[in-house]
Amino acid sequence: MNSQAQEKIVMKSLLRLLLKTNFKPNCSKVDRTVSGFTLIELLVAMIMTFLILTPLLGFVVDVLNTDRKEQVKSNTEQEVQAALDFIAEDLGQAVYIYDKTGVDSIVDSLPNDPITNGTPILVFWKRQLMKKVLPTLATTDATCPNNDNNTCNDSYVYSLVAYYLRPDTNNSASNIWCQPGGGTCPARITRYQYRDGVINTNVTPPVYFTAPDPRAAKPTDFLPFNLSITGANLQEKMNKWPLQPDGTTPAISAPPAAEVPVLVNYIDTSAVTATYPTSDECQKALGNPTTTLANGTTQAVSEAQLRIADPTKIGFYACVDSSKTVARVTIRGSALRKMQNTANYSSSNSAFFPTASVQVQGLGVLAQ
Repeated sequence: MNSQAQEKIVMKSLLRLLLKTNFKPNCSKVDRTVSGFTLIELLVAMIMTFLILTPLLGFVVDVLNTDRKEQVKSNTEQEVQAALDFIAEDLGQAVYIYDKTGVDSIVDSLPNDPITNGTPILVFWKRQLMKKVLPTLATTDATCPNNDNNTCNDSYVYSLVAYYLRPDTNNSASNIWCQPGGGTCPARITRYQYRDGVINTNVTPPVYFTAPDPRAAKPTDFLPFNLSITGANLQEKMNKWPLQPDGTTPAISAPPAAEVPVLVNYIDTSAVTATYPTSDECQKALGNPTTTLANGTTQAVSEAQLRIADPTKIGFYACVDSSKTVARVTIRGSALRKMQNTANYSSSNSAFFPTASVQVQGLGVLAQ
């Protein structure tokens, strides 16, 4: 073999070595194959996620519950205040307000049926304005109840108004307002108005307008108070209603359901405690009223005579001084009952039992 042949063999060997070296995979680089997590890694990740998310989830749930409670409490406060505003406006027209003795005296004559079933708390007579109800001419009589021009005159009538604290034991599925179900239903305040009719003075002799005319009395057997009956003072005479001068005491018919509207729901039904309210609250609120005895001496009016309340509950009560036509009304709502089926008042949850009061001086005093 000559030298040229040997050189070719050497060149071929070097070329193979060079090619083999250049195209050989670089073993020093990281393997690009993606591998999955191991079981241990997954368990560790799950535990860490649980430890982080659990407190966060509890925090979110707590925030949502707090927001719901605050919203329910705020709504209850607004409802209680709206009810008190309505009562205050109503009481502003009062000419006589019954105290505890008076309510007890006439309670058997007040409407009492399944609609108004409950305890009468605030009972008073008021002078009510009836706008554009009296005809100035006989030809305008038929249009007076709805007339907006100057052909009709205004008139005043007397009305007996009674506010009841009405408990409800019907906790059936159909009783929507009592939700959530279960437990004892909260109480509600209902209002009944017993109104005199308008007298048509355009005829001789004057007569009442009769139903279905909207100026007619409600109900049709309306019996006004009568100050001509015997009595040592105004209170004694008013406490005898509906006694008539002829000695009879007619029965008062029960009102239709539509005429006994609900003023406000979810009134607290917790039992009376020794610390709430205070034993002399009414006396202090009404300025320690006194009464004159037969021998001419004065005596403080007792708390028992001033306070009108359901003896077992304190969600709705009134303090009344009949001699001055003054009443202080207190309502305590139960926001907690809207969220759970049992809700008893205690000092620790008092924020969820919003309480408000209003004191009103009536329009005047009868026969004075």
